[in-house]
Amino acid sequence: MSTTAQRRVLLAAPRGYCAGVDRAVIAVEKALEQYGAPIYVRKQIVHNKYVVQTLEKKGAIFVDETEEVPEGAIVVFSAHGVAPSVHDEAKAGKLATIDATCPLVTKVHKEAVRFAEEDYDILLVGHEGHEEVIGTMGEAPDRIHLVDGAEDVANVEVRDESKVVWLSQTTLSVDETMATVGELQKRFPLLVSPPSDDICYATQNRQVAVKKLAPETDLLIVVGSKNSSNSVRLVEVGLEYGAKAAHLVDFADEIDEAWLEGVTTVGLTSGASVPEILVDGVLEFLAERGYADVETVKTAEEHLQFSLPKELRRDLRAEAAGKL
Repeated sequence: MSTTAQRRVLLAAPRGYCAGVDRAVIAVEKALEQYGAPIYVRKQIVHNKYVVQTLEKKGAIFVDETEEVPEGAIVVFSAHGVAPSVHDEAKAGKLATIDATCPLVTKVHKEAVRFAEEDYDILLVGHEGHEEVIGTMGEAPDRIHLVDGAEDVANVEVRDESKVVWLSQTTLSVDETMATVGELQKRFPLLVSPPSDDICYATQNRQVAVKKLAPETDLLIVVGSKNSSNSVRLVEVGLEYGAKAAHLVDFADEIDEAWLEGVTTVGLTSGASVPEILVDGVLEFLAERGYADVETVKTAEEHLQFSLPKELRRDLRAEAAGKL
């Protein structure tokens, strides 16, 4: 990275859509094409205001609870995953379901089920009330204990300190999670770790990119919605690693001109549920104010893709076969 005093933007890469978000959004779009509007979606398909608004215009109807979906209709479950009880509710309402849960979240669900069957107490590192946490805890509510940060470790009670395992919400700060796990290990020396890292590859990659550009950044702008856990974490990581100021915005018009006073270098990134069109809007906003020099700070390449939910693949294949 250069050290010129000229106004510039350090653009993080990777940024924006991860494979799980891309899969979930495409799932709703394909469902609308395949079955026609309306398609119901339980909760926000991903935590991004623009994405939700765009899908609503195409005919998606977002609801908070399964019971709000008319009997016999199609409902898509969000990328954050749902508890088994939600699947039961859908079955009772005779709903056709499309499960757009991110496969990386599904992995954590399966780990929770397996460890519960092996009679472990499961310490889930995550934020209370987050949809992903609610869904994971629903897999084994009698065995899972939520640990919301290192300060919460002292409140944990388990049945047998020799049979304790930790899992985590996929969208947390890597540093924050490991700090919490470190405290858990002090309290429970026999604590078992998950067979593989639960924190999403995209969450980690976006945080690494921010860590690299933050020390040279006067102002970090993170594009993302306030209910997006991974976007909020990017702001926190930026400040922790040297950005002089950091703000979260959904759209370019939320940027306060005062933030740019005395700023030479702007860092720019976006959360894993943010389409690139919103980043382009911020780049245009900054260019109009003299920040036309854009330097990409790349720390990783991402090529992972997930196939569409099996329910959609089945019907799309059947339609294709019928046209032959």
